[in-house]
Amino acid sequence: MNLDATTARAWIVRVAELIHANEQRLTDLDATIGDGDHGANMQRGVAAAVASLEEQEPEDAGKVLNSTGRELISKTGGASGPLYGTGFRRAGKELGDEVDVQAVARALEAMLRSIEELGGATQEEKTIVDALAPAVAAFQETSGQGGDLHAAASAAAEAAERGAAATIPLQARKGRASYLGERSIGHEDPGAASTALIIRALADVTAP
Repeated sequence: MNLDATTARAWIVRVAELIHANEQRLTDLDATIGDGDHGANMQRGVAAAVASLEEQEPEDAGKVLNSTGRELISKTGGASGPLYGTGFRRAGKELGDEVDVQAVARALEAMLRSIEELGGATQEEKTIVDALAPAVAAFQETSGQGGDLHAAASAAAEAAERGAAATIPLQARKGRASYLGERSIGHEDPGAASTALIIRALADVTAP
């Protein structure tokens, strides 16, 4: 399977489903170390992205991701909107109308780099990057060894979930959670948690 427009749209729809199902969990995580609005913000952003895709029906995967990014920037509050929105837009630009697994690997790499640049974050600072960086590395490794899109996405999802869980013992160094200092230790980062859902959605929709 390749990441054509139909599969890309299915990915975003699945993201919306998973965010909706986990909205309260994301809110609870954010209530502990942030503003308590991450779940609602993400729900609003991905719902808008799905609605826009139904209206426009972009003809290739790159345009699907670019449209998603625009809606996330426009409709998602807090820091998540600009970060995820820019990430999806950069991924869409990188992907264009290419659809094979190596093109997706490059697109995910572009997503990661744009989020790192915009947020100024690196791994082990208790952010989105702690889930996305290992996900991208796992995707690249699996695809580089001949794995298809589903195999690479599945490996990435598992790595993202491990990365999100690994934020629990970390002290936050970026964002609002960093204001808590050592009190941020012992809690999963909500951005890393939502990132794991986004990557899991890609694994779900590429399953044979």
